[in-house]
Amino acid sequence: MLIWMVRFTVLASGSRGNSSIVTGGGTRILIDAGLSCRELFRRMKEVGEDPAKLDAILITHEHQDHVNGLAVTARKLGIPVYFTEGTHRAWKRWLTPRRQMTYKQWLEQCRQQAAARKAEPEELETDLDADELSDNAEEIASISAEASQPVPAPEKDPALLPSVQYFAAGQPFILGDIRVSPFTTSHDAVDPVGFVLEAEGVRMAVATDLGYVAPNVKAQLRALDLLLIESNHDLEMLRSGPYPWSVKQRVLSRVGHLSNDAASDFLERDYDGHATYVILGHLSENNNHPELARTAAERALSGRASLLGNRLLLAEQHQPLKSVSF
Repeated sequence: MLIWMVRFTVLASGSRGNSSIVTGGGTRILIDAGLSCRELFRRMKEVGEDPAKLDAILITHEHQDHVNGLAVTARKLGIPVYFTEGTHRAWKRWLTPRRQMTYKQWLEQCRQQAAARKAEPEELETDLDADELSDNAEEIASISAEASQPVPAPEKDPALLPSVQYFAAGQPFILGDIRVSPFTTSHDAVDPVGFVLEAEGVRMAVATDLGYVAPNVKAQLRALDLLLIESNHDLEMLRSGPYPWSVKQRVLSRVGHLSNDAASDFLERDYDGHATYVILGHLSENNNHPELARTAAERALSGRASLLGNRLLLAEQHQPLKSVSF
């Protein structure tokens, strides 16, 4: 008789790459692939997960720190990737950007194309005399030799995936033994989402890259057994830090990232206190410190923490977090 286990593992969390694994029943899902394929596999093996047993990849949004190793990982494993349609289009545009050119470059391209058309053999007159044919012999030979060369194979499509499946925020779906409920988040991406994942009666949520905790997000983050929530930056560190003012404005905006204060405010005011584990994620290396994030969250959870509930963990950028099992 098989005994299934529900397990959640953060492989990486931060501005340089994000990825987690959810195991439920006989299904294993990778959520985001923000590290290189090689590094993802290395970290999976470090925590006892076999990459070959992954069933699918779920993507929250198209930013590089969530999709950096996506194409190579999916192709190597031959597994489907689940996106919203908007995120898939944005990812393909990012991976295969259109070439931009100046007006001067366009004129030069037109000149070269006109010269090439003029030099084509079929455009030569058929009533040339012997002298004219002799004068053009070398050019004709050169063109003929070029035409006889094999046509180079087209470059491999960098956005090629084994299989693409679309989902929509607000429309739950079943992926093997795991029920996935995607919800819209406030972030400066095309169609960003978070996830509530349920297996064997265990409910887990991934809620990072939040400009703020919108009402629909608050409604989703209830009756959970595990909550991964963003605690990106300390406000004072960000304001006095090295980022340009435009970047600071973006991070502080309602489509940016949650500060320690905003995360702790949610935990104190709107969180129902149900989860066994609360994991703080996506901590900025430049604008935060783990102890600042921990202190703010512990203050918000004071009176709720116990051996059986609200155990606080911090996800890291450079090493995986020890797996949480139910």
